[in-house]
Amino acid sequence: MRKPIIAGNWKMYKTPTESMVFLTKFLPLVADHTRDEIMLFPSITSLGSVLEAVKGTNVHAGAQTMHWLNEGAYTGQTSPAMLTSIGCSHVLLGHSESRTFAQETDEVVNLKLKAALSHGLTPVVCVGEPLEKRQSGLTAAVLRWQIACALNGIEPGISSPIVIAYEPIWAIGTGVTASPDQAQEAHAIIRTEVAGILGQEAAQAMRILYGGSVKPENTAMLMAQPDIDGALVGGASLDPEGFGQIVHYKSVGAI
Repeated sequence: MRKPIIAGNWKMYKTPTESMVFLTKFLPLVADHTRDEIMLFPSITSLGSVLEAVKGTNVHAGAQTMHWLNEGAYTGQTSPAMLTSIGCSHVLLGHSESRTFAQETDEVVNLKLKAALSHGLTPVVCVGEPLEKRQSGLTAAVLRWQIACALNGIEPGISSPIVIAYEPIWAIGTGVTASPDQAQEAHAIIRTEVAGILGQEAAQAMRILYGGSVKPENTAMLMAQPDIDGALVGGASLDPEGFGQIVHYKSVGAI
């Protein structure tokens, strides 16, 4: 059984003070929740405060990105060793915004993934196609390429911590959500590609999240799909009550 993950990516929002206000409201809402793993990805300035605040709770905190080297003359960068030194356990890699604004290439994602695994960090690797690729019928080709590049040189024996997040770029921050069928089709493509690289056992164990305008209203139907193992939530994760509703989605068919 793959335990679902509900993760919130705060992007460039929330000061440390605002983060504490959020957690004061949010943590009690999910204190007894065990069905899903809950993760938050605050900005680097709030990460230390959030890590301290979630200690002893059922919520994990991670970084939104990192460099692949432990140290060096890389102004503005944060190393995996720096993250683990403050108790960070998770990291986002290859988010479309990082690929777009920070020129994070497929090769760089692969370097970062290897570094994350070597430092005991749980990597959440983001993949997804832009609108023009989907309209051209190239969704599968883009996803297979991104997965193949990300997993290049990764052995099945060390792959178990890896989480994949499918985020169709055309659905991020647009209010447009992939239909459950569209999302399931993409997730199945990803799982098949993982199986071809790491083997069927690793593919069946790997958790694949959906991200792209996830809201309380559409979470349950997305989560009902057989290959969707959770959600990476953007804007809707900034509100503690709304994000709490997403965490507590009622499974389709549940009474």
